[in-house]
Amino acid sequence: MRRRRVGPVGFQARFAGGIDAQAGQRKGSAPCWRPAFESCPRGFSLVELTIVIGIIMTLAAIAIPSFFQALAAARYAKAVGDITTMETDIVTYEASNGGALPNTLTDIGRSDLRDPWGNPYVYTNYAIAANKNLIRKDRFLHPMNSDYDLFSAGVDGQWKPPITDKVSHDDIIRASDGAYIGLASQF
Repeated sequence: MRRRRVGPVGFQARFAGGIDAQAGQRKGSAPCWRPAFESCPRGFSLVELTIVIGIIMTLAAIAIPSFFQALAAARYAKAVGDITTMETDIVTYEASNGGALPNTLTDIGRSDLRDPWGNPYVYTNYAIAANKNLIRKDRFLHPMNSDYDLFSAGVDGQWKPPITDKVSHDDIIRASDGAYIGLASQF
């Protein structure tokens, strides 16, 4: 059975008053690909929404781990930078005070400086250390530095004197009298 075509005059007569003459669509409706006598949908179907949500979730699953890796790398770099800066401040203090190291980070104006995880940096001057057991030690249990310790306790905020202890693996340390600044697990 063939459909009967309606000519322009019959079409206009059939839908008189409901057609926008310039746009060729019903008045008040959004443009759509359907013929003007069919109604145009105003929203999305459930299938379309499900597909879009699936695409968004796939992109998020790819992007979120990359974001957290970049954030961890930035925090690590900030801690290394802070330790390098404080080391420079300590050298300046030492030169200004006849070779004497600062007793605390307050002496160089860095007592309020926090590491990227919100913990204070730890500084120990070996010359005045009350408890020699708190001096950081390498894997052979020898002191890592000959002058002072300066480090961040890392993500967990915990540390033990030997850097081989499990809680010390995430610490950002100064070792070999400043020749190494980085993760304790990589020293």
